[in-house]
Amino acid sequence: MKPHARLSSAIRAAVDRGEPALVAFMTAGFPQIDKFAEHLHAVASVADVVEIGVPFTDPMADGMTIQRSSQAALKQGVSLKWILGELATMQRPEAPLVLMSYLNPLLQYGYARLAQDAAAAGVCGFIVPDLPFDEGDEFRAALAKEGVALVQMVTPVTTPERLARVCAASEGFVYAVTMTGTTGKSVTVPDEVLQYLARVKAVSPVPVCAGFGIRSAEQVERLRGHVEGVVVGSALVEVLERGEDAATWLRSLRAG
Repeated sequence: MKPHARLSSAIRAAVDRGEPALVAFMTAGFPQIDKFAEHLHAVASVADVVEIGVPFTDPMADGMTIQRSSQAALKQGVSLKWILGELATMQRPEAPLVLMSYLNPLLQYGYARLAQDAAAAGVCGFIVPDLPFDEGDEFRAALAKEGVALVQMVTPVTTPERLARVCAASEGFVYAVTMTGTTGKSVTVPDEVLQYLARVKAVSPVPVCAGFGIRSAEQVERLRGHVEGVVVGSALVEVLERGEDAATWLRSLRAG
C-alpha cells in the first residue's frame, strides 16, 4: 500500500469502527528532545494518524501554544533533518505519520531528496500551511514519485470552485480548517461550521478531517458523522507540556 493510501485507510478504519479518526499533533522534540520516541509511541497508541510538527521560527498559522513548543524544540536542536534521522532509525509506530512543516525548511532540504528521505523514514504525507495550492505543483510531483501525500487545507471562505479543485488534488485526507485565524482557540462547532464541512465532504474523494480548536470530547461528538476525522493539536501539546499522560487524554476525547 502506498504511503498516501495508508493515511486514507487508517482514517476510514476508524469510521468503520463508528468513531471519527483522531489525527493527533505533537511538536517534534517537545518538551524534551530525548523523549521524542517515547512521546510519539504514546500518542500513536491511541491516535489513528500522528501529525509531527517540524519546528519553525515563524509558525504563522499556529497559536501561542504551538509557537512556544516550536521555539523550545528549536533551542534543543530539533530540525527537519534530525526528525527524519530519528524516524529512520527508531522502531516506528503502526499509525501512519504526517509531517506538518512550513515551506522554508522543505525548500532548504530540497524537494527530491526530501521526498526520498521522508518515504524511507515512514512518512506518509506532508501538511504545508504556507504553500498555496497554486504553487504546490513542484513539491506535489516530487512526493508523488514516492507515493507520499500532500494534504491540502481548505477553510470556510474557500470558494466552491476552488474547494472542488483543492479537494480533488488532496491525497490522504483533506484538512478542513474550522475557522479563520490561528490554531489553539476552542470552537463551539456552530451549525454553519457543520454546513461548511458538508460542502467539503460533498466534493472530496478522500476523507475529511476537521481541525483548529478541537480539545474536548463534546466537540468530537458534535463532529461525529460530519467528518471522517478530527485534528487535535494545541490541547495535546499542552498535555505533553504539563507532563501528563498523552494516551489517557486522547482516550478521553472518545468518552462521548
